[in-house]
Amino acid sequence: MLIVEADGAVVERDLVAGVLACPGCGGVLARWGFARERVLRCRSGDVLLRPRRAKCRVCAGTHVLLGDRGLLRRQDEVAVIGEALTAMVAGRGHRRVAAEAGVPASTVRSWRRAFVAGAEAIRSHFTRCAHALDPQLGAIVAADSATGDALEAVAVAARAFVLRFGSRPLWSVVSVLCGGRLLCHTSPRLFAAGVFGQGPCPW
Repeated sequence: MLIVEADGAVVERDLVAGVLACPGCGGVLARWGFARERVLRCRSGDVLLRPRRAKCRVCAGTHVLLGDRGLLRRQDEVAVIGEALTAMVAGRGHRRVAAEAGVPASTVRSWRRAFVAGAEAIRSHFTRCAHALDPQLGAIVAADSATGDALEAVAVAARAFVLRFGSRPLWSVVSVLCGGRLLCHTSPRLFAAGVFGQGPCPW
C-alpha cells in the first residue's frame, strides 16, 4: 500500500508521468486497475472511494494507492481520528469524544487502545522523521506521558514536513509520514515492513 494525494485526478497524472515509486523496490508504478469500493466516514459526510491499484514495472509488485485522508484498516477520516486522539490524550473520556465525533464509542475506544499500545513505536518513528526533515531540529521536549510524548513527536514531524514541502492538512501529513499505519503498528507483519521499524521515513 502507498499513501498518495486524495485527489484521484492528481494520482492518475502522477501515474502517467511515472513519478510514483514502488514502496518495495523504488521502481516506477503504473496503473493496474482498482481496489474494491469502500466508504470513508468523513466529518462532512460519507465518501465512496474506489482506490487505484498500481503495479511496479521493476519488481511486478502491486499496491493499493490510498488517499491521504485515510488510514489503513480504518473506516474514518484521519482528521477525525487524529482530533479524537488529541482530545483523549488531553484527558477527555472516549464516550464524550465519540459523541462529538459522531462515531461509536467502541470505535473511539479501539483507537485509544491502539495508540496507547504503540505509543513508544509511534514516538520513535515520528522523532526520526522530524530530524530527517529538519537536521537542525533540537531535542523534542518530553510531555507528561507516553501518549503525550508520541503526540508531540507527531506534531513536530508534521510541522517539519510543512516547513519543508509547503502547506498541507496536519493529519494528511501524519498519514503520509506513517504510510497510513498510525494505528496498525501492533500487527507483526506491518511492523516488520519497516514503517514503524528502522526503515526510512516514507515521503
